[in-house]
This record gives sequence, C-alpha cells and structure tokens, in this order.
Amino acid sequence: GTPLESALLPNPSPLLIASPSARSFQLDYEHNCFRKDGAPFRYISGSIHYARVPRPAWRDRLLKMYLSGLSTVQVYVPWNYHETLPGVYDFTGNRDVEAFLDLTAELGLLVILRPGPYICAEWEMAGCRPAGVDAAASPCPASVPPAYLAAVDSWLHVLLPKIRPRLYQQGGNIISVQVENEYGSYYACDYGYLRHLLGSFRALLGSEVLLFTTDSAGAQELRCGTLQGLYATVDFGPGSNVTEAFGALRRVEPKGPLVNSEYYTGWLDYWGEAHASTSAAWVARGLEDMLQLGASINMYMFHGGTNFAYWSGADYKDQYKPVTTSYDYDAPLSEAGDPTEKLFAIRTVISKFQPLPVGPMPPATPKYAYGWVALRKYADLLDVLDVLCPSGPIQSQFPLTFEALKQAYGFMVYHTQLPWDVPDPATLGAPPHSICDRGYVMLQKEYQGTLERDGQTTLHVTGRGGDTLDILLENMGRISFGANTSDFKGLLGNLSLNSRPLSNWQIYPLAIDTAVQQGWPQAALPKSSSAGRVGPAFYTGTFETPGIAWDTFVKFPGWSKGLLWINGFNLGRYWSRRGPQQTLFVPGSVLHVGRPNNITVLELEEAPPSSSRAARSVLIPMDSTYKVAMRKAGSWTPGWSQATQQSHTSTW
Repeated sequence: GTPLESALLPNPSPLLIASPSARSFQLDYEHNCFRKDGAPFRYISGSIHYARVPRPAWRDRLLKMYLSGLSTVQVYVPWNYHETLPGVYDFTGNRDVEAFLDLTAELGLLVILRPGPYICAEWEMAGCRPAGVDAAASPCPASVPPAYLAAVDSWLHVLLPKIRPRLYQQGGNIISVQVENEYGSYYACDYGYLRHLLGSFRALLGSEVLLFTTDSAGAQELRCGTLQGLYATVDFGPGSNVTEAFGALRRVEPKGPLVNSEYYTGWLDYWGEAHASTSAAWVARGLEDMLQLGASINMYMFHGGTNFAYWSGADYKDQYKPVTTSYDYDAPLSEAGDPTEKLFAIRTVISKFQPLPVGPMPPATPKYAYGWVALRKYADLLDVLDVLCPSGPIQSQFPLTFEALKQAYGFMVYHTQLPWDVPDPATLGAPPHSICDRGYVMLQKEYQGTLERDGQTTLHVTGRGGDTLDILLENMGRISFGANTSDFKGLLGNLSLNSRPLSNWQIYPLAIDTAVQQGWPQAALPKSSSAGRVGPAFYTGTFETPGIAWDTFVKFPGWSKGLLWINGFNLGRYWSRRGPQQTLFVPGSVLHVGRPNNITVLELEEAPPSSSRAARSVLIPMDSTYKVAMRKAGSWTPGWSQATQQSHTSTW
C-alpha cells in the first residue's frame, strides 16, 4: 500500500494485500475509496442506539433500516450504560450489545462501531465516567489524568474482546471502529490522549481493523481531533456547504474516501424550547449531493428512540439546557419506529445510486388508545423516606454532592431546620451555579416553590426556629458536549437565610427506582396521605389491556413535571408545563396482558385538581406524515383506523 495506508494499517499481512478474495476492509488512497474484499465500496449508513430502543423492538427497527436501502448501521456503546459502578459490568437484557450486533449480522447489515469512551449523543455524561470515578480528577474526555486513563483502559479491556470476533476481518460485520468522538471540540487538544487510545485499540483489536475519528468541519476541531494513524471523517448537516465541508476534510486527509459520519436528518429537543424539525426535501437534497460526489455517509439519526429513565443528557450554551425524554430527532423512523415521509424521500434518493432490497417496508407498528387511567395520591415524598432511603440519612455540616455520596442519577433530599424565628419573609438563597439542577423546597412539609439552575435561585419564607426545611434536588442530566463535561449534581454550595449560611444537614440519597422495581408502592400498605396536591408526591393507578399489548403514548393534561413508571419500568421525565414534549412513548413490550398494569407517577410540583381522571394513555392521532408513510408501505396496520378514530373522538 501507500505510505499513508501502511501508517493506518501497521504491519499489513502480505496475503491480505495480495489476495483480493481475502476478507478485508481497507482504505484505497489511490482511488479515494474504501475497498471491501478488494472491490471499491461506499456505504450508506444510519445511526441507531440500542440503549434507546427496547430490546423486543430491535429487529423491527433494523429491518426497516435495511429495507430503506442502508447497507450499514452506526452504533454507539455508552460506557456508563454498561459499567454501572467501577468494576461492575452489565451486558444483560437491553444492555446485551453482543446480541444487538449479532442481530445486525443476521439481517445482512454492516456495522460502524463507536465505542467511546466519549460519545456525546446527548446521553447522560456523554457516556463517560461511571459513578465513583472522581469527576474532579477525571473529566471526560480527558487530558490524560492517570486515574481516568486507567478507568478507560479497564473498560476497553472488558468491551473490545467482545468486539474483536465480530470484526469484518474475523468473519464478522464490523467494518470500522471509532477511537474517539469529536475530541477536537474539547479544550485540551491533547495528542498524547489520542495516541494512548490508538495504542489500546490496536493492542486489543489487532492491526487490520480500520480505526477512525469524527469531528466537525472547523479547522480548529480537525486540528485537535485528528491523529496520524486514525482516518479522519467529518460531520455536518443539510444546511452546510458540502464543498466547503469536504474541502476541510481534504486538508487533513488529502487522499482517501470522503466520509460524513454524522449527516443530521433532524435535531434534538431541549425542555422549554420549540420542537426541532428539518424538512424531508432538504435532507434528501443534501444526501443526493454527497452521494453524487461518491462520499460514504452515515445519517444521524435514522432512528432516535427514547431517553428512558435518567439517560437524557444536557448541553451548555450560555445556560444549562437539558434534553427531552423523547429522542425522536425528527428522524426518518419516528420515536415509535414508524416510517415517515422523510424515510421515503431518503429511500428514493438511495434508489438512484444502488438497487433497493426486495420486499415491502414494514408498516407502522399498531397503537392502541387504552383510555383514561385513574390515579390516586399514595403519599408525599417526604413521608416515605424510610422506603426510598432504607439506610438512613448522611449527616454533614454542609451539603454534599451526588458524586460525593455515590448517587449517580435521580434525586436526593437535603434536610435541616430553621435555626431561628423568621417572622418576616426572609430570603432563602443559593450561591450562583450551586443548584444542580432543580430544587423543590418544603418548609414544615409544605411546598414553597422551586430553585433552578440558571433560573430562580431565591425564595421568600417565614417560619419558627426548629421548623423543618427540606430540598428535593433533581439531577436533570449531565452535560454531554464541550468543555463543561465535569457536571456535579446536587447542592454545590450552601443555602443561606438572609445571607446567613444554614448548617447541620441530613442528606438522603433516594433509591426510588429500586423500590418501584420491587413492587412499591402497589405492594405496600396504603398510606394515610394528606389530600394536598402540591409538592413532590407519588400517585398510583392500574389499567388492563383488552387482550393486547400494543405501543401507546401517555399524555398528562393538567400535570406539571415528574416521572412515570409502568410495571416498574421507568419511561422517563414528563414536563407538561414547559414542553415541547407532551407525551411519553410506552412500548407495548412493557405492558402485561391478562393482569393489571401498575402505574406509578412521581409528580414534583402540582397535580391537577381532579386527579382521579387526570392521567390517560392516548394514541397520538395520525398526521399526514404517517398517512403518506402508511400508504407507500402498501398496507394499513390492523386495528389502526379503529384506534385512530377512537383517539380523535374520546381523548382530543
């Protein structure tokens, strides 16, 4: 090969270079393309995140991607999804990445794997740093602090041996592996870090696999995010100038294939901002322009899915911007996995460049409107701390962070007492940047209001010396992009009353999910709950399915903000008051048939007045996008028309 090719593929096997029939995936610098088994190759790929898709739906989503004309899928591996505590690994159930990869192979799809350690992906902490690795010493991505590099190497030694047998050269379907993601956007610009990763990947995956990096097309990003021995690729969306973006790539890779590793089909949503959308025509036009240049393209996202539980991350752009539970992304396959108008526009473009697979596009999955669900208040959160924190509180003179108490996600309660009488309204305040991310304040168990990061940081309170003061702190997701990725949670500074610091705190790390997964509160004795509907409280209800378990959506008319569990499964956060998201996706796979489905809601601010008819499971009416997709798919889903009509008449 050329000197550059030799640099990228150290010690290439003479047999592999000489024999075009050998199983190989390589760079051809002379003809500016990839070569697969010796023949020129260009991939058209789409991103899907197994962590955002319920395992029973993996096959459906991948099959639809294959039938859209994709040869390849691009897959992130979120480190913190698998290493839940230092040295504790989970590859079961939805985390079974090997089963997911085997399914891609079964369906005839190639894989571009992006194992991190940093993934961004609008994922909690960008996939980095399992709870317990000291964030202060180990930001991520890193400028080579030894503790962080040791944690990365331990993780890679667990993950990459699972990957190696699935490499294309080993008979598998993984054609390339990303060593680090958008590192040029991080302030450190540390080539030593990239060289360390390159050495680790080569040692664990061998010399033949194609390793690459991805960065935006800016000069600074490409300067700091690329390294000799790693093939550089760029990412940009349909609004970018294709010639300029690929021109930037050519300045760091003068020869070789043109690659857009993230061509944006849509965009993410932030709580409190307008829903993002990108037109199908615009996406299709940019795709066609790049394919005419012979480029290889990965569409990000092709199917976005859902940030279940606490996995949604955040951005920081002049202020903290948490990401919604839905990761629909305005992608070609909707959050529920349904074909959209955008998918068919993309499929039409692909058909101009290569034959499409034979066979009809599977239609939208059937949905069902299960109707109203009656919810009853079970208990105020402060009345069940014995269940949610069975080990009891931690005593501390001043507040401690989530990280200090090894609480990765969710909630903690900070409890103290007023040290003196406050007959006139006094200012309860927090230092700047110390509420991370929302604090729900209760005085004598009465809800006073909310303190918020980059928002309201003071409340006025009155009370008597000895009155109880509780602040429920919510982690809304750690920052996943840029230089601010060391994002501590909880009370980062001391609260004060009229500028006098409060002390003598009792801190309760809450294990809400553990309790709910074990059947609480449905299996517990009824609580004699106060009738109030303001402040953090749990509500429960049940519903039965009519002999089916189809996907649906939950809507929360009149509710404010909180979380929802069905049968112990955490569907994520709702925030009806702030939006833009107004429904939570409910996969049919979490529902029971033939026995009651248990609903648990943690409402954080205020339930609606008539909570007995307040939460309901509804089918979102089919809009024109879905009608177009369904018609082009050639069939209507059984029961769809009936369910749609039902949703129009009974719930809207």
